[in-house]
Amino acid sequence: MILEVAILDVKPGMAGEFAATFKIASTIIASMSGYISHELQRCVETENRYILLVRWQKLEDHTIGFRQSLEYQQWRSLLHHFYEPFPTVEHYTPIDEITSPDF
Repeated sequence: MILEVAILDVKPGMAGEFAATFKIASTIIASMSGYISHELQRCVETENRYILLVRWQKLEDHTIGFRQSLEYQQWRSLLHHFYEPFPTVEHYTPIDEITSPDF
């Protein structure tokens, strides 16, 4: 399992519209192959900051299957104009899946 973590800074005054649009966009990501689940949370300390957590079966389900799809173009059209700056996105894996001797 891969956890995609995206820090989303929404432009001031757009939080309500972003939340409503995200509900629509959620149906797009939820329909993708390899998708497991997602959640969007609002930051308590920083106004207009959100964190998006998406669980994928494997990294390529996000980086290739979703990001290179027509559905991603719809997702981008719906959401990307809300962000300033553009989100930082990283991928994480559970520690028990890491085989490096450093762990």
